[in-house]
Amino acid sequence: MTRAFRFGVVAPLRSDVATWRDRVRRIADSGYSTLLVPDFPQLQPAPGPMLATAAALTDLRVGTWVYASPLRPAWLAAWEAHSLSLLTEGRFEMGIGTGRPGIEDELRDKGMPAVPPPSERLAQVRETIERLRDLDGPDRHTPVAMAVIGPKARALAAEVADTVTFVLGDQPRGEVARLAGEFRTRSDAELALAVPVIGKAVAPHMARPDTDTAALHVADAMTVLPDDPVAAAEEIQRRREEMGFSYFIFGADFADRFAPIVAELAGR
Repeated sequence: MTRAFRFGVVAPLRSDVATWRDRVRRIADSGYSTLLVPDFPQLQPAPGPMLATAAALTDLRVGTWVYASPLRPAWLAAWEAHSLSLLTEGRFEMGIGTGRPGIEDELRDKGMPAVPPPSERLAQVRETIERLRDLDGPDRHTPVAMAVIGPKARALAAEVADTVTFVLGDQPRGEVARLAGEFRTRSDAELALAVPVIGKAVAPHMARPDTDTAALHVADAMTVLPDDPVAAAEEIQRRREEMGFSYFIFGADFADRFAPIVAELAGR
């Protein structure tokens, strides 16, 4: 099945609130489907209030990109997700994963009594989704997007997720195509591709600031796109045709530049 294109924007708060609100409205007016915020405690406001604000300002879908499961108990993440789904009248999507690289140091810095191993973090992802389904009940289904790396995470995503994104770095095209192809034999979930690098620029909170962008381009990595919108549009269509990716996520700094792509491809 070929899914229609949709496009999301990761929009952390890195300015005054009024400027951020204006950016949210501009993103909505440009035809993007989803406004996403990262889970970086104390570097910005909490995801819940930010997303509720964005949903009240616009008709955008909103979501976390993504909750780090060890940062909050499963019941708390599920309660917040269900609450956002209810208050936005079904426009919330819960993105969740086991935590970005370096999460262990962050947990220690925040005084966590014990840093759970990856297997426990993955079990917490499952528990969070199960609790969310219990809270939703039979009349509501909050979409879940899972960020996955290893085979166990991919297996869980095939079982429970509505949208799946692979946590990628410099993997070349062929390796990503293999991952996507194997996953599509197990699940018809939507495949999302986060693209933190456009040309030589790196989106804040989507990749490390010192990312070697030249090396990514040389490797033909799927985490980059050309900064020319026409070339980028052609590459996006190629990635859907060859690998099945239909949901593309950019950083907010690129939202205006790529608005013509969204106008051309969204919904097709």
